[in-house]
Amino acid sequence: MKLRAPVGEEILRLNAGDIVYVEGEVLTARDKAHARIVEMLEKNMKPPFEINRAIIYHCGPIISEGKVISAGPTTSDRMSSFVPRIVEKVDAIAFIGKGGFSGKAVEAMKGKAVYLAFTGGAGAFAASRIKRVKGVFWEDLGMAEAVWVFEVENFGPCIVAIDSKGNSIYEEVRKEVLKRLGK
Repeated sequence: MKLRAPVGEEILRLNAGDIVYVEGEVLTARDKAHARIVEMLEKNMKPPFEINRAIIYHCGPIISEGKVISAGPTTSDRMSSFVPRIVEKVDAIAFIGKGGFSGKAVEAMKGKAVYLAFTGGAGAFAASRIKRVKGVFWEDLGMAEAVWVFEVENFGPCIVAIDSKGNSIYEEVRKEVLKRLGK
């Protein structure tokens, strides 16, 4: 399936385990950007980019002379504490990263958000799917932490790792491992 921002009801039809390719506009955001987004939302301020119905990629890209050299995913769990506060302010949203979310993040996503897993260690491959840099915000955070706006084409494959119903492939694997260990 192809997924394009602005996302909407189509994310509600995605199920954990589905394969998705992303097209169109993707925003990058890591720890500091998430903290700033939440700070602004809590003050009823809007970030300088649209997060409602956005696709947010947990990535700290390497960019040289306007060209993306590497754009692999970073570990998303570090952003878990911000997810509930972001999701409550949007109609729908999709996140891309590696490793999934923990805590209250999965519960907060129900009915509004999906998490797409992208393979770690594939930064050069990911960069090959980025067709152009459309913009950058919050450069004061540094290259890796700034919010970059990319135009992507056939970005994936991404696995729906956590769907909008709260199903998680990470939880399924954990349960299966415990079962096999006899616990």
